[in-house]
Amino acid sequence: MNAIIVGAGIGGLTTALMLHARGIRSTLYEQAETIRELGVGINTLPHAIKELKELGLLDRLDRVAIRTSELFYMNRFGQVVWYEPRGLDAGYEVPQFSIHRGRLQNVIYDTVRERLGGDAVRTNRRLESFEQDENGVTAHFCDGNGAHAATVRGDLLIGADGIHSKVRSIMNPSEGPPRWKGIMLWRGATDWPSFLTGRSMIIAGGMREKAVIYPIAPGSDPITAS
Repeated sequence: MNAIIVGAGIGGLTTALMLHARGIRSTLYEQAETIRELGVGINTLPHAIKELKELGLLDRLDRVAIRTSELFYMNRFGQVVWYEPRGLDAGYEVPQFSIHRGRLQNVIYDTVRERLGGDAVRTNRRLESFEQDENGVTAHFCDGNGAHAATVRGDLLIGADGIHSKVRSIMNPSEGPPRWKGIMLWRGATDWPSFLTGRSMIIAGGMREKAVIYPIAPGSDPITAS
């Protein structure tokens, strides 16, 4: 069996490893020209890390991520409202990780290339259309300039191409584009001295505005009292 996976983000790459572990070959088609470390920080909870551990990625994640040990809920003045342990400290069998999104993707991407081969991820391939029959799926791809680049045949096609999914739009043509719900989010990262345990996460603010702060890599030396 051979699967066509549209999109080589975290979802598509993880799906390829899951299929490979079950003896199913897959090839990923990514519209970007290169796989780059994009994004900022994300928190990966134990139920997600459990799946990556089963793929043998725990040691690799430990080299590029922080094991989150505790979470503080605070008001806008920094006063603690609630505290709870997280990950292993909360009794889970696997940790919770705070990690740069691009580093997480790179860990999975490098593993895909090791296990499936260097040609398993085809970049600069944007899905144009696909047709399904009783024997499988035929997918047509173009390059970044819109020129036809490839027609491939597989037993199944999996859409992992994000919020503006071409696969979803083909299957649900009347759905329309995503609708903004009025929520604005700013994200950023900076080198900063370690705070609390160095593995702490903070959610501070109210119902309308809040700040979520956590380390995604070792920072500068801890702040010391003068």
